[in-house]
Amino acid sequence: MKNIFKIGLSLMLVFIVGCDKDEFAELNSNPSAIAKPSLSYSVATAVEQMYKEDYTTWFYNKFKYEFPWGQLTGSGTGNSEGFVTMGATGTQSNNFYLGVFPNTRDVRAQIDNLPADQQEKYQAIRSLTFAIQIQTAMTITDDYGSMVYSEAALAAYTTPALITPKFDTQEELFTIWLGELDEAIIGLSKEGQVDLVGQDLIYGGDYAKWAKFCNLLKLKIAARLVNADRAKAIAIAEEVANSDAGYMTSLSDDFIYHRGIKYYGTGNGTQPGGAGKNVIDFLIGNKDPRVRFLFTKNSFNGEIVQGFIDNDKALPPYVAANVVLDADGDFEGWAGAGEPWVRYYGAPLSPDAQFDDVYDAYFKQSELNQLMIGSNEKRYSSTSRYSERITRTKMNVTYPTLPGGRILELKDIYPAMKVVLGSSAETNLYLAEFSLLGATLPSSAQEFLNEGVRLSVERMNDLAKNNGDPYYEGDPVYEDDVMEAAGATKLRSGEIDALLAQPALNLATDGLEKVYIQQYLNFAATPGDFFTTVRRSGIPKTGSAILPREAFMSGGFELTVPRRFSIGTPTADYKNYANQKAAIDAQGFTTGTNDPEILNAERLWFDMNNPVFGAGPKN
Repeated sequence: MKNIFKIGLSLMLVFIVGCDKDEFAELNSNPSAIAKPSLSYSVATAVEQMYKEDYTTWFYNKFKYEFPWGQLTGSGTGNSEGFVTMGATGTQSNNFYLGVFPNTRDVRAQIDNLPADQQEKYQAIRSLTFAIQIQTAMTITDDYGSMVYSEAALAAYTTPALITPKFDTQEELFTIWLGELDEAIIGLSKEGQVDLVGQDLIYGGDYAKWAKFCNLLKLKIAARLVNADRAKAIAIAEEVANSDAGYMTSLSDDFIYHRGIKYYGTGNGTQPGGAGKNVIDFLIGNKDPRVRFLFTKNSFNGEIVQGFIDNDKALPPYVAANVVLDADGDFEGWAGAGEPWVRYYGAPLSPDAQFDDVYDAYFKQSELNQLMIGSNEKRYSSTSRYSERITRTKMNVTYPTLPGGRILELKDIYPAMKVVLGSSAETNLYLAEFSLLGATLPSSAQEFLNEGVRLSVERMNDLAKNNGDPYYEGDPVYEDDVMEAAGATKLRSGEIDALLAQPALNLATDGLEKVYIQQYLNFAATPGDFFTTVRRSGIPKTGSAILPREAFMSGGFELTVPRRFSIGTPTADYKNYANQKAAIDAQGFTTGTNDPEILNAERLWFDMNNPVFGAGPKN
């Protein structure tokens, strides 16, 4: 060890002696010479930490709570009566306070300590740190309300060290964030800025796109203010629409997160739930291509249908309704829209439906869809599930074939994962909403909606292709080339135009509900914003002729659905106990409970004036 130390010391002396004295002085006195590598590393690390808890986000928050509560999926195939009771959850809090905020604070501190003539060229880098931390913080306040923000991660920069930061209310957070975003947009628009290039995995150092992302974050805040302060929300939307920085308008503007070339999404399976019947019926009824990107095909391809016929096994009635038989009673093809549309079915979501014999074809699939040929047995799914390819790509696929028959697999092909944290589709759909609410904007609500839907479909098609949808190019079980191609889930020419021509997208009637439905569908492919949209919109709407809400009945009584996540009870030995307890008390929250009635009644600030579940939009 001593010898290693001596060698290291000798090398250091050689370096020092070999350096020109002026160069060495410059290296140790010019802050910009050492700041640039450190700054770029801190920015890259902060971005990487924005979306770190992907497994718990999907496994718990989405598939156990938010998607079932919002009626996109069940907690399984349908729901049990306990699905409204919270258990474990995921949160971005740990990464936010241990990864995001320390790095964004560090970047700004380094820049603010540079000489005045050096600071100016680092303003764009300084500015994008606000976008990084606000996007992450918004996912936390959406579930829990008040949080530490304005005084977060200040211990290293204060004397004495600030280790008991205050909690900002949600109303205060929105105000703070709007101010920071306005400041950030100015900084990101400055000329002559230091280039991040390779250290910016999102936009490759294109600060103009970061500025557009800041404007999307402003729209996200405005959306949360719609029923809390509508005048302010509309004013924000008008600011964004008229901003010199512009707003997101194309797929290239989208904020696509990827942790690296070997990032495959969650490390473990996320157990997505089965599709809700009303959502699938809506998508299929409008021939919306997104049904193919959001949900999985069922197992009943032509080969499996023929296998059931050959073995005198009854097909699920909703599958049989789309089967065309020839004169001999064999499978000839598909009725209606054919492949791939006939491969998507959802199940009822009310817990009571599982005990109704009428719905056995949905809830007794393990028994009814079992096929035995010789000594070989397989079970087949006749309904669809949420596509796990949206959450992870490192997974193999075995295509459904007959028991004892051929084995078709897609193995060891793991594309790098893409995750959407903000998009042009979202931007346009927000602007469609605000146009209907009275904002003065450069395009009509219908134009914004059409563009938002077009971008949403195109983005989901891109995700399906990139993330390795096993049916994207075709269904390999079919040996007929025409049928194989027909089974492809990829986007076809003309499909978006046909979708936009559907009455469900014509804003002449029920415009706000229709816009919210499109936001709801768009957010079905993202790790954030879905449940916020459900709470502020009141959709799916009870009795709707477009996308109706299904009553969650259990034992003949309707279940109550939570509107916020449960909060643990703070203990007096926690250093910041006083501030945490004061924040909880100010919000009127009961801690340590997962009672759905309490979690429904005790709302977050942004949710106070939102419609009850199923009530539909507040015009």
